[in-house]
Amino acid sequence: MFFRPLTENARLEPLEPWQAEEFAGHLERAREHIRPWVGPAFVTDDVEGARATLRRYAERQAADGGRLFGIRLDGVLVGGVMFVEFDAGVGSCEIGCWLEPGAEGHGLVTRACEVLLDWAFTTRGLHRVEWRCRADNVRSSAVAERLGMVREGVLREYWPYDGARYDKEIWAILAPDWADRTS
Repeated sequence: MFFRPLTENARLEPLEPWQAEEFAGHLERAREHIRPWVGPAFVTDDVEGARATLRRYAERQAADGGRLFGIRLDGVLVGGVMFVEFDAGVGSCEIGCWLEPGAEGHGLVTRACEVLLDWAFTTRGLHRVEWRCRADNVRSSAVAERLGMVREGVLREYWPYDGARYDKEIWAILAPDWADRTS
């Protein structure tokens, strides 16, 4: 298995359909914590739903689209990052994340997203990476800011959840901005 170290005891690695049982167990631990912040199709309730999510991302990756990576802390799957959308032809993508409550506060999402940003800009030559989150998701907005992204706007009452509608922020970083940060 290929992986990328994030810290001494954390690593980033691809998530694939054969890991459906482990992914389902992880979602069981994380479900209620992440449900308000991620799309409903992502938060599945059983192994078959987890397998379908992993298969969807495997198919996207095979088509040079979205990709899904897990974050492991002390060998346990605790969250992940993803290319929600990936369009090399346009030179743009969107990244996202999720994390179990017990793994928060260690900088894992920021480090994992830096790996995705570096790959998107330096390996694939993309020009723009976006981050979209509910406007009241303070932790997510803070990650975007730590990554050097600029808050470009708000889609008012875009995000329906639990009978209410929430604003959605759009953050982005461009290739020249990333190059300035990493040089």
